[in-house]
Amino acid sequence: MSVHEDATAIRDDLVRLRRRLHAEPEIGLHLPRSQEKVLTALEGLPLEVSLGKALSSVTAVLRANRPGPVVLLRADMDALPVQERTGLDYASRVDGVMHACGHDLHTAMLVGAAHVLAARRDALPGDVIFMFQPGEEGWDGSAAMIAEGVLDAAGKRPDAAYALHVFSAAVPHGVFTARPGTTMAASDGLEVTVVGSGGHGARPHRANDPIPVVCEIVTALQTLVTRQCDIFDPVVLTVGSLHAGTRRNVIPDTARFEATLRTFSAPAKARIKDAAITLAESVARAHGLRAEVTYIDGYPLTVNDPRETAFAADTIGEVLGGHRFHHRADPLPGGEDFSRVLQRIPGAFVLLGAGDGTTDNHSPLAEFDDAVLPDGAAVLAELALRRGWSTLS
Repeated sequence: MSVHEDATAIRDDLVRLRRRLHAEPEIGLHLPRSQEKVLTALEGLPLEVSLGKALSSVTAVLRANRPGPVVLLRADMDALPVQERTGLDYASRVDGVMHACGHDLHTAMLVGAAHVLAARRDALPGDVIFMFQPGEEGWDGSAAMIAEGVLDAAGKRPDAAYALHVFSAAVPHGVFTARPGTTMAASDGLEVTVVGSGGHGARPHRANDPIPVVCEIVTALQTLVTRQCDIFDPVVLTVGSLHAGTRRNVIPDTARFEATLRTFSAPAKARIKDAAITLAESVARAHGLRAEVTYIDGYPLTVNDPRETAFAADTIGEVLGGHRFHHRADPLPGGEDFSRVLQRIPGAFVLLGAGDGTTDNHSPLAEFDDAVLPDGAAVLAELALRRGWSTLS
């Protein structure tokens, strides 16, 4: 049987695992129920398993019987603080938490790849590290696993690293896509608190109202992006949280907002970082108030190695057919902490369409098709097998 046929033979097991994960989602770095499900699904395989100390990670090493390149395969396991509204019979049973980004599929696919590769251990040309990672959604779980030694789990650094990510709308259903170079944006945060002095809403001249100042900063930041940033090196700035006050007739002491900034190059990041801080502080000062500004350096650019990306494209084409892989023209503005791995190991971050295109990732209505599970598992397994046989150094 081929690798894809083996993965298809365990489809029902992968679907059950995915749906169990979906029904009991967990947030952040500590995912004890998810970790337990993964460990149960890996039972009986010839793996060297180690668990994280600062987070509920699972690292499993499959030792080959012959020397060859070490390959790392990664899946993220955490969910989002989203109230699910899909109505699925396996919908989240945890209030306010949902696998709205498809990490439950990633985890099931990597378990499937482990089973397929374990059955081919005698033919495996090099060790494989399976990286089951918590905390991708803003918790930097990849950095924590790297700090705990995931890249050295096989005794030497990986020669290549790969990860898949499903999308419900950004990629056509069943299509794999990737591009060399920048694939996902750098993702940073901006937190601004304008400090004034409160008072009565009927006598604003006796107070220092921070609310109009915050509003001015928010709109000025959008103008800043269009007037000071190169349109061919784009910046995305979105204010996602704004809070001030308690009642309509009370001027508060402070007003606060938080924004996300997405950039696609180091110069663009440096430019918007300096400009945004200066703008917020200057606007507040112009009104006689003070702005406390914090810039949070988040996930770096996700940069695919050109040769590993071409290798992944060829592998997918040979396994599933050339029509199943599309070369992606543009990067996505989402952030991804697999970037931490790709900063150290040449590899590829590959996208996979798994939805009907009607809702986007992170939506409370986001749905992902279980039918892609065997394909994802087979591709991960084939990347590990074929990378060992390839002439890439």
